[in-house]
Amino acid sequence: MLIIGIGHPFRRDDGAGPTAAALLAALGFDTLSHHGEGTDLMERWQGHDDVVLIDATASGAAPGTVRLWQADQAPLPSGLFPKSSHTFGVAEAVEMARLLGRLPERMRVIGIEGADFSSGQDLSPAVAEGVAQAVRLCQEWTTSFP
Repeated sequence: MLIIGIGHPFRRDDGAGPTAAALLAALGFDTLSHHGEGTDLMERWQGHDDVVLIDATASGAAPGTVRLWQADQAPLPSGLFPKSSHTFGVAEAVEMARLLGRLPERMRVIGIEGADFSSGQDLSPAVAEGVAQAVRLCQEWTTSFP
């Protein structure tokens, strides 16, 4: 399983994905942090059959809310994943890969609702709890799907 933490660690809650990836790497998982630009993101998951993307969302839900999508089975809802200067982000990359037949066999997306995307490195307390929940999910998946 490859876990890709998406986001910017210097934009507070947008660092949820990279923070989760760092925690999972310390536990021995195959991870990488990524800025979220879609075309490069599609290249990063090539050659992997099981991929988990972890990214902050901005939907208006309560901060720290964790949502899960089975991206290999259905399209991701667009507009939930923050994009900086890139208009081709996570949801667009997944759907383009689907059209091109380049989705991994299993692709799950964990969205952690952010609250504060201003400059800085600290996660909001609720988002930090969402990150811990995402880490637990990934740990459970390794025991469920050896």
